Amino acid sequence: MNSESDFDDLVPAVPVSRRRFIVGALGAGFALAVQPVAAQTVIHTDSIGLDAGEVGIPTGDGEVPAYRAQPAGSGRRWPVVLVVQEIFGVHDYIKDVCRRLAKQGYLAIAPELYARQGDPRQYKDIQEVLAKVVSKVPDTQVLADLDACVAWAQAHGGDTARLGITGFCWGGRIVWLYAAHNRQVKAGVAWYGRLVGQPSELSPTNPIDLAGRLYAPVLGLYGGTDASIPLATVDQMRMALADSGDPASKESKFQVYGDAGHAFHADYRPSYRKDAAEDGWQRMLAWFRKHGV
Repeated sequence: MNSESDFDDLVPAVPVSRRRFIVGALGAGFALAVQPVAAQTVIHTDSIGLDAGEVGIPTGDGEVPAYRAQPAGSGRRWPVVLVVQEIFGVHDYIKDVCRRLAKQGYLAIAPELYARQGDPRQYKDIQEVLAKVVSKVPDTQVLADLDACVAWAQAHGGDTARLGITGFCWGGRIVWLYAAHNRQVKAGVAWYGRLVGQPSELSPTNPIDLAGRLYAPVLGLYGGTDASIPLATVDQMRMALADSGDPASKESKFQVYGDAGHAFHADYRPSYRKDAAEDGWQRMLAWFRKHGV
């Protein structure tokens, strides 16, 4: 069985220092790198009956902006779902995902995990986003900021005994890492997150390295025609999980949508596949319910 020290050996603690946060607030709209947005398919979830909007998450070196949505009213503690952004940061799509979850009775919170490195929403080219922002973000920082969100949620009406996490693309990989980091997590759902790759100083661990070391089972939702995540890597991860002695890893599973590619849930992009997106969403909700989130 894994222990907290197991993961600490893989990912050292984040040093506490006073750094200037480049992103101090969340902007409106969609990231420039995904313009023009396919407006005819964009899903907009209203905030009627919700408490929704930007909040600040205290961390050891400043305050991370985040978007939070939860059912309105007091007197009840809501199960918590961490929502981990795509490479484009916390733009309108991620905010809407939070509201969709809040409509289902969750406190959903999406922190801007690049706040110290830059604002990915301002760049018009995906390669610029990767080179100027994403490549500079250490996994240690991301995991620590998610821990800070859990602490914030606990203090603001969340029931962190019922903690889940979901994430998309870049955030899908983080779901796997966080499921091996925080023993409070009950379940994770990773939407087309990378499973294997070349380790680096800032990202020394890939999800496949953690097969057998999960605290919570993860449901992986992947596209059968995703050129960036070959099915061979999904099969590799599936076998590694099945061969492990860890109950949470063994219980993890995959759903592959044969005709869908990458970002099939992103309703604002041409990659959107309605049937796969809706089926994946229902599977995610059922997965959370099954595991007590």
